[in-house]
Amino acid sequence: MSDQSHPKPKATISMGAVFTVVILLTAASALIWPVTVGEMVKFILIGFVVIAPLVIPGILLAAWIIASGADAHIAKVFEKRIAIAVLSASAIGAITPVCGVTVLPLMAGLLAAGVPLAPVMAFWLSSPVTDPAMLATTAATLGLSFAVGKTVIAFGLGIWGGAVTGLLSSRGWYQNPLRENRFVGQLSCGSTCGPVSFRAAVWADDERRAKFFNQAKATTRLIVICLVPAFAAEFLLNAVLEPEALTVWLGRDTWIAIPLSVTVGAPAYIDGYAALPLTRSLMDHGMSPGAAMGFLVSGGVVSIWGAMAIFPVLRVKPFLLYLGLAVIGSTIAAYSFEYVMTL
Repeated sequence: MSDQSHPKPKATISMGAVFTVVILLTAASALIWPVTVGEMVKFILIGFVVIAPLVIPGILLAAWIIASGADAHIAKVFEKRIAIAVLSASAIGAITPVCGVTVLPLMAGLLAAGVPLAPVMAFWLSSPVTDPAMLATTAATLGLSFAVGKTVIAFGLGIWGGAVTGLLSSRGWYQNPLRENRFVGQLSCGSTCGPVSFRAAVWADDERRAKFFNQAKATTRLIVICLVPAFAAEFLLNAVLEPEALTVWLGRDTWIAIPLSVTVGAPAYIDGYAALPLTRSLMDHGMSPGAAMGFLVSGGVVSIWGAMAIFPVLRVKPFLLYLGLAVIGSTIAAYSFEYVMTL
């Protein structure tokens, strides 16, 4: 897998843009609400201090997975029998640091190489939900139950998507799901050309050590870029929302809470890290656990940018299948999590 398939696109945003957003939010809050700059900065710093002990190990683990070459062997798992391949792809997707957009080169390369759509769909649906760094950040922000729940849901989404897709294997578009255009041709070789050997001791090799530090730096920058404005938004949300204001729509006893959270989360492009403190604030104001999980999962699997990146690659029918599996799977996951949390 080439290096360019790993870093998530958000990590390329300049730090200047981050601080511009924070300054604008701070200025707006100072003008509209009696909020001082010092209070917001203090809130942001405290937020980072709280999550640091759990996030740092996740960052290091994500960097090791890539630097060691472990990620380069993901494609080999898909060569097994379909049932085993779906299970393996779902498990690997649930723990690998690959988001919905950056999985695209791998997905296109596997399909172009003749790997069946079912295991590819399984990996595709499970990979954007969580990863080691996201697992740690979720535990620090929303609690261990949400962190474990997201990981289980990621695995379940993969099995769900792979199984349903496998039942449609007799369809013509299943055998040839990729469009025929230059864009697909450019992606097809992106992550499957040239095997990379696995070596656990990344610190013993200069190139792998450099890759480790570069990946750790990129992941750290991504988290900072996403969480600084997210913590600022959480601070402002707490300042303007009345307690229990959202219970009417997203509370435990509202039937529309979960469908609405999935509907809002699916098209919205809210980065997984940025969504965590926002979700925590929404829960503080009445959002039910199931609705919160539906919002997080659907937002990760079906973002507008992820869908835009996928549409030029897949034919219409497999693309619509992906959307349907993601939305229905997110809804089922949200109801299941709500049920477990009420036991």
